[in-house]
Amino acid sequence: MTAPPSSGQPPGLDRLLSDPTRLALMSVLCAADWCDFAFLRDSVSLSDSALSKQLATLKKDGYVEQRRTYLGRVPKTTVQATEQGRSRFLRHVEELRAIVERTPRPQV
Repeated sequence: MTAPPSSGQPPGLDRLLSDPTRLALMSVLCAADWCDFAFLRDSVSLSDSALSKQLATLKKDGYVEQRRTYLGRVPKTTVQATEQGRSRFLRHVEELRAIVERTPRPQV
């Protein structure tokens, strides 16, 4: 029996959140209940299309959910991190902290 191939990342790190843009998105979403699309876009300095693409990736893997409502004829999209997404984000952040804490500090 052989071991599964390694992804090259420590076991606690999340592959999807190794992307800085998705990490930034999840950090905003985990600090709020529901986030307006425009607020989220401006918070991470993305275009509408780039944000939509990143959210689709996060949604496909169960990290976020989206809700589309209308104010009159104007569509309004809001996004929230799922419980699974929050849990994965927090685990990823804890692993990053552990890596930083294990890093030797240079002697000055």
